[in-house]
Amino acid sequence: MVRVNITVETDEDDLLGGFRLVNGQTEFHKGPVVEAMERGAVLLLDEVDLASNKILALQPVLEGKGVYLKKINEWVQPADGFNVIATANTKGKGSESGAFIGTNILNEAFLERFAITLEQEYPAPSTETKIVSNVFNAHGVTDADFARRLVDWAGIIRKTFYDGGTDEIISTRRLVHVAKAYSIFEDKLKSIELCIARFDEDTKATFRKLYECLDETVEDAVEKNIDNERQPF
Repeated sequence: MVRVNITVETDEDDLLGGFRLVNGQTEFHKGPVVEAMERGAVLLLDEVDLASNKILALQPVLEGKGVYLKKINEWVQPADGFNVIATANTKGKGSESGAFIGTNILNEAFLERFAITLEQEYPAPSTETKIVSNVFNAHGVTDADFARRLVDWAGIIRKTFYDGGTDEIISTRRLVHVAKAYSIFEDKLKSIELCIARFDEDTKATFRKLYECLDETVEDAVEKNIDNERQPF
């Protein structure tokens, strides 16, 4: 697989290739799209909805007919096995909410050249629990109960988000961040707090309180700390 990370600056030269200065001479270097075509590899256009209209240079590639490299007068045919996959958070429709700022509305003719669209939902709770547990295992942590409670916590927040009750969401990636933080600090609440610190104060407080309600071991620890703070010197 050849992965190309798309940005608004990505142009034909980045994708198909262009002339580069090598030892004082200019040489044409084929881009990642052409390399994938010649190798019969899968071409992954990652975050394609960040692209500008310069991405339209890939129109013939997406039609499966090969591409003409006009700078060197060469026609490149795709080898067997060549496929193009694009990932996008907005399906090429842009982001009105600003959650995916920088994304663009892509040309309809470009989008129409993708045969199918697969919508990736969040994993099922059992699968997501395995993901978090695997991260724990990779970092020498054994805490199946914490993994399960994290997934329950994220599930409630997602439902609230879809119902319009919050503007933030906990992704699987963020659960992985919490798991890694827990392997370092060995403190559930601290790990959660560090990984939700980018949210506003009200959201952070609400998400923390929700987890405290889901995990009695954390509630007991919080109450114990409060009692210790109240002890006279």
